[in-house]
Amino acid sequence: MIVGAGPSGSVTALNLAPFHRVLMIDRQPAPWPRIGESLPGAARRLLVDMGLWEAFLGDDHAPCHVHRSLWGGSEPVERDALRDPDGFGWHLDRTRFETRLRDTATTRGVGLLAPARLLELGRDHAGWRVALDVDGRRLGVRTRSLIDATGRGCRLLRKIGQRWRAESRLVCTWVISAKAALPRGVTQVEAEPEGWWYAAPIPGGGGVLAFHTDTDLPAARSTRTVDQLLARAKGLRMLGEFAAPERWAASNAGFCAAHGGYLANPAGPSWIAVGDAAQSYDPLASRGLFNALYTGLAAAEAAGSALSGDARALSHYASELREVRAIYKDHLAAWYGLEQRWPDSSFWRRRHDMPSRLAPSRSVR
Repeated sequence: MIVGAGPSGSVTALNLAPFHRVLMIDRQPAPWPRIGESLPGAARRLLVDMGLWEAFLGDDHAPCHVHRSLWGGSEPVERDALRDPDGFGWHLDRTRFETRLRDTATTRGVGLLAPARLLELGRDHAGWRVALDVDGRRLGVRTRSLIDATGRGCRLLRKIGQRWRAESRLVCTWVISAKAALPRGVTQVEAEPEGWWYAAPIPGGGGVLAFHTDTDLPAARSTRTVDQLLARAKGLRMLGEFAAPERWAASNAGFCAAHGGYLANPAGPSWIAVGDAAQSYDPLASRGLFNALYTGLAAAEAAGSALSGDARALSHYASELREVRAIYKDHLAAWYGLEQRWPDSSFWRRRHDMPSRLAPSRSVR
């Protein structure tokens, strides 16, 4: 049983379905618009391995060929995909992407209950006893293995005493509009004194603009509305030209947690955490959806092996995720260490205090 039908839950489900009976539940009847709409070129290999590549190509996601940043200096710098051995990445239609994953899971035989809400959770020698609310009806389920795909904070596994640890106070205010008219194929990132900005086009026209800062800083309180967000963005050297209010008319907007974090132990006897429930990443790393694909595939392999009697499968999965996280933290500290223009900023001082094995923070600066 998989709780959460987002990208990580759906990927886990569609990979387990050919070999096991799988039930997936979610509180939402269908995917809904949200930020987090890019995949790196390395995702191609995972999509091929899972039999998703041809369908992905048919969904008209937009190639991303250039990363433009104003970070650590006064002039923008561009990096093109020709330097990446995996080639270009993609700007996704996030809702279409998630819908494709859900549909593939059900096509392969996964049972899906959405909307559904977990009421009770208990455990005995045979596995788990679960009580659900499905359209106002109480439904009892028995399962040998439980998979938490509920996202950052692992709401499911906290019910059995697991602790998810946040690593920063980062939050994100974002706006998406069909009229934004951002440059095609270009991801843009710009640093400022109290955080950093992200802008990217979305398939079919339009784009997304997002501001990242810490929840306890004044900038977080003063950018909660679209008007406030655009007013602050107008002062940006690189992205200011894209902040005209008429570009963001008829928009969707939101405010969400964006901090990295992790579950100290992402797997245990008859349970596994996947995606952001296992470990989430600072958006600067651009690993959110890639992490969903990677951990979903790895968790399906681990759960399948464990159900077949491999006593080491779950501990191997946990060890693999810890190794990935250690590398990520090293690179994140190095990336943030490159920006030294505002030494008195609380936001940047916190990032410069991050430990890194790649190089001392002073040498990166």
